[in-house]
Amino acid sequence: MRDLRFNIPGEDLNREPFASTSPDFGKKSEVMVTDHGYKCRITNIVPLSEHEKLFQLRIVDPRERELFNFRPGQFLMLEVPGYGEAPISISSATSNREFIELCIRKAGHVTSALFEAKQGAFVAVRGPFGTSFPMESMQGSDVLLIAGGLGIAPLRAPLFWINDHRDHYRNVSFLYGAKEPSQMLFTYQFEEWKTVSHIDLHTIVEKPDEQWTGRTGMITSLFDDITIDPKNTWAIVCGPPVMFKFVCTHLDKLGIPMNRMFVSLERRMHCGMGKCCRCMVGSTFTCLDGPVFDYWSVMNLKEAI
Repeated sequence: MRDLRFNIPGEDLNREPFASTSPDFGKKSEVMVTDHGYKCRITNIVPLSEHEKLFQLRIVDPRERELFNFRPGQFLMLEVPGYGEAPISISSATSNREFIELCIRKAGHVTSALFEAKQGAFVAVRGPFGTSFPMESMQGSDVLLIAGGLGIAPLRAPLFWINDHRDHYRNVSFLYGAKEPSQMLFTYQFEEWKTVSHIDLHTIVEKPDEQWTGRTGMITSLFDDITIDPKNTWAIVCGPPVMFKFVCTHLDKLGIPMNRMFVSLERRMHCGMGKCCRCMVGSTFTCLDGPVFDYWSVMNLKEAI
C-alpha cells in the first residue's frame, strides 16, 4: 500500500520497503568505483521561506559517516531515488560529523520531489566535489563575506569555519541582501553570528514590507556601513552571477586585489564529474576547476557571469 505521506509519482522515498533494501544509488554498477554514493536518512527539515528548506542528512553507515569530510565551498550531488540528481552546495560545518546540512530551493523536478519527503526518508549523496575557499590563506587577515539571496547557503560553511577558528582571523564582516524580508534565510542565526562569532552583520532588502526597519536598497549600499582595509582583506561573494559584477567591481575600486576576491559558480553545476559538459565555460569545467574561482580567473572566463 502506498504511503500517503509521499503522494507523487516515481520512487517513494518514505516507503518502508525502500528502507530495508539497498538500491543502486547513482547506478554504482555502471560507474567508476570512486564515484561513491552515501546512503542518507533525512533527520530534520527546517522551512526557511516559501521556496527554501534546510535538510539535515545523516549518513547511515557509521564508518562512512566518520570518513566523510569536505571543505567550505564544495558541493554534493544529491540523489532522490526515481527522480535523478542535483548539485547542492554544502551548508554545514566541516567539523560536524553527525549530519550534513543542505539548503535547497524548490526549483526543478528533483528538488520538487525532495520537498514532498518527510523526516526518515532516504536519499543519497555523492562527493564532495570541486574546489574550496582558501580559508587557511585568509588567517591573520580581515574577511568580508557578501551574500545575495540563496547565496547565504554556501557561505554558511566558511562562516562555521571562521567560528571554529575565530582566533585565526581579524575583523569579519558579513553583508547580506535579499529582494524582500520574507526571502531572507537563516534569520534565526543572525544574533548568534553577531554575539558568539563576533561577526559584523549588515542586512538590506530591495523591497521592504511594513515590518521592515532595516536598510533598503542594493547590497553595494552596505559598503558605506563598514571600514575596509584593502591591503589586508579577503572577500567571498556568493549569490546570483549578476551580483558579482556590481559587488566585485566595487571591491576592486576599494583596492582589494582580484586574486583575493572569491566567487562560487555553483549554479552552473550538473553532473559534478566533467562528463556532461553542461558546466563548460570555454575550455574550463566549472565542476572540476571550480566552483570556487578567484575573480581574476572569472574575468578571464568568457561568459562565466
